[in-house]
Amino acid sequence: MTTVRLHRKTLAFSIALAMLAPYPLLAQQSDPAPVEPAAAEPAPGSDEAIESMETVVVTGVRGSLARATELKRDSSTVQDSISALELGKFPDDNVADSLSHITGVSISRTAGGEGQKVSVRGLGPEYTLTTFNGRILATDGAGRDFAYDVLPADVISGADVIKGAQASLTEGAIGGLINLRSASPFDRTGQHGALRLEGDRNLMSEHDGGKLSAAYSNTFADDTFGILLGAVYARRKDRTDVAGNDGGWSRNADPTDESWLWGNTWGGHIDPNGNGELDPEEYGLIGPGQFRVGSILEEKKRTALSAKLEWRPSDSVRISVDGLKTRLDSPQVGYQQSYYPLFAPGRWSNMTINDGIVTDFTMDNPDPEMRLNPELLNQTEYRVVDTDLYGINGQWKVNDDFTLTADLYRSTSSRYSGGQDSYVVLRMNQPNVARIWLDGGVPNVQATFDDGRDLIAGLAGGQFGADDFNTHYFSLAGDNIDDRITGGALAGELFVGELGIDRLKFGVNRTDRRKARDLVNNALTGGADYYSGDNAINVGALGGSVISNTFNLPNFMSGVSSVFPRSFLGFDVPGYIAALAAYDGNPRPGGGTYDYSAAAPVWNPLQSYRVSEKTLASYIELDLSGDRWSGNAGLRLVKTRTTAQAWDARILSIVEFGAFNYSAVYDEPSSVYQESEYTYALPTANFTWRFTDDLQLRLGAAKTMARPAVSQLAPTNTTESVSWGEFTQIYGGNAELEPYSARQADASLEWYFAENSIANFAVFRKRIENQITTSWEPGQDIGVGPIVDTDGNPVTEGPTLFNVMRPINGDYAKVHGFEAGLQHFWDNGFGFRAQYTRNWSKSWVDDEERPLEGIAPSVYSLGVMYEKGPWSLGATADRTDGFVTAINVLGGGYNEQADPITWLTAHASYSINDDFTVSLEGSNLLDEANTYSINGNPLLSQGYYRYGRSITLGLSYRF
Repeated sequence: MTTVRLHRKTLAFSIALAMLAPYPLLAQQSDPAPVEPAAAEPAPGSDEAIESMETVVVTGVRGSLARATELKRDSSTVQDSISALELGKFPDDNVADSLSHITGVSISRTAGGEGQKVSVRGLGPEYTLTTFNGRILATDGAGRDFAYDVLPADVISGADVIKGAQASLTEGAIGGLINLRSASPFDRTGQHGALRLEGDRNLMSEHDGGKLSAAYSNTFADDTFGILLGAVYARRKDRTDVAGNDGGWSRNADPTDESWLWGNTWGGHIDPNGNGELDPEEYGLIGPGQFRVGSILEEKKRTALSAKLEWRPSDSVRISVDGLKTRLDSPQVGYQQSYYPLFAPGRWSNMTINDGIVTDFTMDNPDPEMRLNPELLNQTEYRVVDTDLYGINGQWKVNDDFTLTADLYRSTSSRYSGGQDSYVVLRMNQPNVARIWLDGGVPNVQATFDDGRDLIAGLAGGQFGADDFNTHYFSLAGDNIDDRITGGALAGELFVGELGIDRLKFGVNRTDRRKARDLVNNALTGGADYYSGDNAINVGALGGSVISNTFNLPNFMSGVSSVFPRSFLGFDVPGYIAALAAYDGNPRPGGGTYDYSAAAPVWNPLQSYRVSEKTLASYIELDLSGDRWSGNAGLRLVKTRTTAQAWDARILSIVEFGAFNYSAVYDEPSSVYQESEYTYALPTANFTWRFTDDLQLRLGAAKTMARPAVSQLAPTNTTESVSWGEFTQIYGGNAELEPYSARQADASLEWYFAENSIANFAVFRKRIENQITTSWEPGQDIGVGPIVDTDGNPVTEGPTLFNVMRPINGDYAKVHGFEAGLQHFWDNGFGFRAQYTRNWSKSWVDDEERPLEGIAPSVYSLGVMYEKGPWSLGATADRTDGFVTAINVLGGGYNEQADPITWLTAHASYSINDDFTVSLEGSNLLDEANTYSINGNPLLSQGYYRYGRSITLGLSYRF
């Protein structure tokens, strides 16, 4: 025995030295060649961890919650879990919706009301990392936060929301690490399968959809080889009624407010008394800048294929090869009415002012550029995302004391939307008198035209056509995103069995992430304004097919009482482009002839980038235990090397084409390269004390980190706002941005007072350093001379000053809060689940206290259920309180915030026999809408998104 102990101690000491060896080695190397696969630790909360539950298979809601409760009880740190109801069936149709039922989790939604981004303990998606079986998922957006709508819930068997930290877990999360788990054919040996058919209907839009999914699992050769296959195809139509204000609100300059000395009233300060002076009573006066209202229509198609081959030739060897391939095809087309009542001297009359806001005014100036010109807006987002994940994992139990695990994977995500997104406007050209007024929510608008037509009645009666509109703003954009992650991990586990040390865990992880963005648009060349101003074309001259839609949508904006047209016209961009190209060769008022190629989208280097990020991590972790306690302590060392390429071009001049219509002329672009490197040591410790078999206290402390969004590492910049007269330069970031880091502590008291029942209370505290926020620098000279007219003559005195925005590392932020949860089932089949999370947050930038963006102060959920015999019934309400989404949008203290929302879902299912089950599910049964405002003021609405109620009927067959 003495010899064995000596060998264990020697091996443990050697491992500790080996963990530190890669760092000086890496520092001496030139940029290494890509290492194929990257970090993927064995998935926490895997199904093998609860094999004891496999002897009796429990399905349905009760079984799902039982597995989740067991995972929480046996976890090594603070975590919550959710499990599949059965093979290939997750509690909700969307993974994010299921996660929203977990304590401390809130979600944001995309068009159609589908859950997309996940926040944990109030911290936004940028503080969260998502992995799949421990492997980092590539993303199709600018950041690292995963868009859950690309992943069908049918391919998931479970998810763990890990709120604490361990050295053996992937770094990169401060709010929480979300690990999605796939099923294994050895979860239940033998042959099993399921086939599901679903149909859904949205009661607001009256659109239908359907989904077909299948899963098959089998083991062979005396249960040494297993295969699991899955397939999903879904197709549905969505409609989202929307209102917003892309041009924002106008606010006068305020000489008494250092954050708003310049204001943003493009046409001159709002001047109720008309004296041409900014009087003290006009300081900071707010009025409407732009608003729009309409619907986003989407036909969403989702496909997924998944497979896992697993070989277990002996008790000591496991090898699995798995793959996941998904495609989300969901182009969104927004048909909207748009209004630009921006103030200019002589444009507004009969103004009414309440509490510093212009709440009513008339627009009766006969000047064509001063009157209200209602617009048709086509806002398209072309989103087709391909996400793939392939990997191989092996585990070798060398002997009874020592186990090695290796993992290799490749994760990719691609979206090619370059030049296919649109923000295209047709502008009404008829003289009118209009009135705009605010009474909460969407602004009200009425207009009477000189020929006697009324805007609202005329649109409803088909009195307006192509001849009433001119071409106007013509923005075509979209980016091509390619994200590729290769990774590898080697991990070991050594049994020690003395001095309170159960096991020694160690490992090395390597990732190589390469993300490229190519923006394709027509802003850089001035193509967005090619058909506007003096060069506008009457739409009637383009042929009769441009305005191709008349919308009288069922239940359109039925929850909004404001006055605006409920019937409106629309056009499709491809047909419009074809008409413009056919108009080539006609004389252009500015000289020459029209040529569509001059307005077509091209590669925009100023907002394109290439980012390479290589990470090397090693860790040591000790698993500890005593009579009534257990715990772990470890250290993770992480080295990150970033290389970023972007492009820059100086503005040579700004040309004015008319009111609020400008174009910038740029110099030739030149490449900009940046590199950075940093190393973090991340210690972790977790401790659990069991007062009884059913009552335990968890304590945890750690240092964690979250890297900046990939786009924030590239020194891109844009001055596109010049086009509509807002002179702002926005920097995307730079490679020198440091990651968020946090010192955090957790305490959780858990009482498992009955079978599958738990009452828990947890407190947490985080101090976040280097938190990334946005700086606002008004009135900066960036080297641009006076604005000139089309003949090159100055129309202003130089220099032209710009507001400058850029991401910066703030000083620090503090977040603390508590969680409470209660879950219980009675023998009669009834049960309930309730949770509440409350947090408080503050941040400081340059010694100025600011709210921390994207943090919901409270999230709570209540679910009731009944499950007995063939019946399963339940309903869950999830509520997220209002929170700040952007700070200082109109100067210091004027923050955009998301308003509170409650999302109610319900389900009922009946098992006809052992093979067939019929189900009925409802989503958003309260018909809630996502709304946004400034400081919660209903007069200052920032956005409105209504999705409607949805009902899904399903039939499943399993064997």
